Amino acid sequence: MADHIFIGGGAQDYGEAQTLLLDKANRHGLIAGATGTGKTVTLQIMAEGFSAAGVPVFLSDVKGDLSGLAASGSETFKLHEAFTKRAETIGLDLSYDQFPVTFWDLFGEKGHPIRATVAEMGPLLLARLMDLTDVQEGVLNVAFRVADEEGLPLLDLKDLQALLVWVGQNAQELSLRYGNVASSSVGAIQRELLVLENQGGAALFGEPALELSDMMRTREGRGEINILAADQLMGSPRLYATFLLWLLSELFEELPEVGNPDKPKLVFFFDEAHLLFDGAPKALVDKVEQVARLIRSKGVGVYFVTQNPGDIPEDVLGQLGNRVQHALRAFTAKDRKELKTAAETYRDNPAFDTAEAIQEVGTGEAVTSFLDRKGIPQVVQRTLIRPPSSQLGPITDAERKAVMAASAMAGKYDTPLDRESAHEILAKKAEAAAKEAAEAEAAEAEAEEREREFKNARRYDGGESRSRSRRSSGGGFGGALASVVAKELKGTTGRRIVRGILGSLFKAR
Repeated sequence: MADHIFIGGGAQDYGEAQTLLLDKANRHGLIAGATGTGKTVTLQIMAEGFSAAGVPVFLSDVKGDLSGLAASGSETFKLHEAFTKRAETIGLDLSYDQFPVTFWDLFGEKGHPIRATVAEMGPLLLARLMDLTDVQEGVLNVAFRVADEEGLPLLDLKDLQALLVWVGQNAQELSLRYGNVASSSVGAIQRELLVLENQGGAALFGEPALELSDMMRTREGRGEINILAADQLMGSPRLYATFLLWLLSELFEELPEVGNPDKPKLVFFFDEAHLLFDGAPKALVDKVEQVARLIRSKGVGVYFVTQNPGDIPEDVLGQLGNRVQHALRAFTAKDRKELKTAAETYRDNPAFDTAEAIQEVGTGEAVTSFLDRKGIPQVVQRTLIRPPSSQLGPITDAERKAVMAASAMAGKYDTPLDRESAHEILAKKAEAAAKEAAEAEAAEAEAEEREREFKNARRYDGGESRSRSRRSSGGGFGGALASVVAKELKGTTGRRIVRGILGSLFKAR
């Protein structure tokens, strides 16, 4: 089996093969270029190459075009003649083929449902998803801490909503232990959760949660290409970016160290990558940079797909060793500055000016630079990207449904589960507290009645009595529930849930 992926032909007459070495593929990469310059086709041919090499792939289909990976290209396709000519130019024996594909969809419409639990997502990513302030994020962390210590499973949004009600009702008691817990902050988080729910975010949270092993399968020696339907998801860009970042953090936390493998264990394409960093606080960007730096030792390659390299923070961009740069347009002073910056990230080729080449390359052409066998970026080349072997463009709805029906994932995630979790446990606690309060009130009323009878009897006998009234045990339902909370916190079992860099659960293996 080849140790590389053929990307296209380079040099003056496109006769020099431009390849991505599999043992350098976990050094990450970049696919950049303006709209309509060929980024999607480059992503498609790279996914094909990794799959053919037995490497599973995860990618998001923002426009719906990448479903064609599940179908073979055809000689009847209108661009077949152009593809044949290009293949001859770059020395490729053109053949058409289809690849093993699994479709996923957060909303369960165009793919198998894909879910995470609230606990797995963690407070840091949820705070980013809801755009919380630092103070609100602190309160959310308190809520997660209480849930972790008290064994309150947070599986879906109603669990988190119930927990926040519990926290708000007992803010005074919790503040003594964890610091200030303002009811106003709890209310603000609840409002953001409502907005998230209205945007369809509830579909993401719940069980059965995704098992990462289901995305890292091979089929008859070929890596599975996992395609996330993202056309509808892009209507909630923060949800899209947070979900992909969670998935990346899960891979980092769960996969073992493998050093520098002969080929990646998984390749992860992050399309519309600018959404990950737009408006993100520096603390989160630093953590993304840390994950990107460390995850390559887990055998995972991360490829950012975006319009402009400037969309990626410099510390992250510096880790992307394999690059495909499609055309950039320079209409404004800002555009020209970004073009110059993009050109300066490549090793110069004396045969041409890199900045001019980035402006001049046509559709299906790019300037590229891949790591050599020593891990050093090669000199930049003008490269004619090879034609795809699979179908260019989307498959039909009927074809998609057929692929889903034949998938090994069919039926595994389709039916949601709703086991006992924080919502149910807290409801039982409230019910028990209400029952305890009612019994206490009944006992107090009975005691007062006996005392009155005793006083009346003494008065009848002409005697005097002194009685001590019993103190109330808690001032109704709220007081009884506060008492239960205090007892629970005092009697904590000391359980601790370890969380990773991005706040997701660290699952012991």
